[in-house]
Amino acid sequence: MKRMLPWLITILLAITLIVVAAIFIYDRVFNDDRGSEAAKIVEQVEREKLTADERVAMTAEIQDIRTNLLDTDYIVVMSFAFQLDSKKAKEEFEKIKEIAIKPLIIRTLSDMTEEQLRGSKGKDELNAKLFNLINPELTHGKLTKVEITNFIITRI
Repeated sequence: MKRMLPWLITILLAITLIVVAAIFIYDRVFNDDRGSEAAKIVEQVEREKLTADERVAMTAEIQDIRTNLLDTDYIVVMSFAFQLDSKKAKEEFEKIKEIAIKPLIIRTLSDMTEEQLRGSKGKDELNAKLFNLINPELTHGKLTKVEITNFIITRI
């Protein structure tokens, strides 16, 4: 019995490790609700029709963000337009965009692969992620729309 005890413990640990790995892999492969859930939240925000002048007055831009993707063989260069619900929200956004918003965008892009950004679905998921990350940063007003105005991805 004393000789079998280490073998039994090893077998139980191996089975536990296999079960934990299987659950983790199952969750990663079959749980694709994160992006669609974020897209639904973005769709729920009501947009009112604005004139071109109002839209320009309430839109902030961040130009030419350059960063590596999760696969460090790829570099992405992106520009964004952020439509906010008021001029006061835009002023706040302009103040914090270099110290709070830009790092959020870089961190989000650094967690994505080239395949995830491919096509309009990938860009929509990125917009939804940014929408959900940036809105809590704003204290006056809220973000109503995120648009990608420039997108270049290249292999190093």
